[in-house]
Amino acid sequence: MTENWLGRTLELEVGPVAHGGHCVSRVDGRVVFVRHALPGEQVRAEVTEDKGGSFCRADAVEVLDPSEYRVPPPCPLAAPGGCGGCDWQHADPGYQRELKAAVVAEQLQRLAGISRAVEVEALDGGPLGWRSRVRLVAGRDGRAGLRAHHSHRVIPLDDCPIAVPGSLETALGKRWRPGTELEVTSDGDGHLHLRELATVRGRTQGKQLSGGLAVQHAAGRDWRLDAHGFWQVHPLAADTFAQLVASWAEAPQGGVAWDLYAGVGLFASVLAEQVGPSGHVLAVESGRRAVSDGERNLADLPQVSWQAGRVEHLVADAPKPVDVVVLDPPRKGAGRAVVEAIAAGEPDRIVYVACDPAALARDVAFFAGHGYSLTDLRAFDAFPMTHHVECVALLQ
Repeated sequence: MTENWLGRTLELEVGPVAHGGHCVSRVDGRVVFVRHALPGEQVRAEVTEDKGGSFCRADAVEVLDPSEYRVPPPCPLAAPGGCGGCDWQHADPGYQRELKAAVVAEQLQRLAGISRAVEVEALDGGPLGWRSRVRLVAGRDGRAGLRAHHSHRVIPLDDCPIAVPGSLETALGKRWRPGTELEVTSDGDGHLHLRELATVRGRTQGKQLSGGLAVQHAAGRDWRLDAHGFWQVHPLAADTFAQLVASWAEAPQGGVAWDLYAGVGLFASVLAEQVGPSGHVLAVESGRRAVSDGERNLADLPQVSWQAGRVEHLVADAPKPVDVVVLDPPRKGAGRAVVEAIAAGEPDRIVYVACDPAALARDVAFFAGHGYSLTDLRAFDAFPMTHHVECVALLQ
């Protein structure tokens, strides 16, 4: 039986970065996933989680030999025992992108058998002040904050350096009923939207306190949508990804295209311009409010038709063949059933927008089983200071 190391302090040589915002070390035959450390450092780390087995988790509480890429975190809460919202504030921003690139490359190699050099590209605006949507929770004292890493404990905030400047003032400036969750969105026109969420008899209920209808700008269009529905969190991400999808999709005039996990139709609008009035774009989205927002925003594009429901159910029955498929699934990825349904449509090109490199690599391997190869990949630092990275992959 493995000894429980919870609370034990270990002196470690930190190894390579791993997916999830930590690095890998090894002690007495066990893997230790270490947060607040960088590859090559010597640290003292306190074990914060040990469920037995081959690994445990730890926080670097003292750095004995720092990396040349270590910098002072811009937020004092980005530390062991502090806020769990950021993973890499202690790393130079350029080095953060190198770490993320290493993770993407490792996942592609391990899960898809693809050896590929990866570069993570920065978006304009710098590593701070970019987060346009934040979910807060009120602690026992009524102050709003964020949860600690892997914990329900609430860390109260005075401000958040990665949030859009000024966006959290209202939420942080008053006391709330303990346990209340708050959603704050800053839209493309700089307007703030605040919603209070509360659980009553096991059901989550929302109360709009300000705003509610957001305005966003991307792909040459103005979008009006539910302020708390899906839209890219980084202000420049939506337009950047739309331009790349337009470049890679190459949907033919009069052709057929699918936009899966379509949200309010950002990529459907791009595909519709390419296929023209004689073509057809099927947009599939499970969120009914997003579908209604999408139908309203793209009312000038009759070649776009909408279906509300689960992608894996609707695509299997969709008319085939199809020329181009664009998909932007949630963090868990598309999965085998959706990949098989897409492959059955025999598209020439598939553009896959992914927010999780492990899910992307797994699905790329599924597509390979149907004869599709990864022919291009770009990765973007759309979530600076965190371990998250956005990838756009072209399969043919």
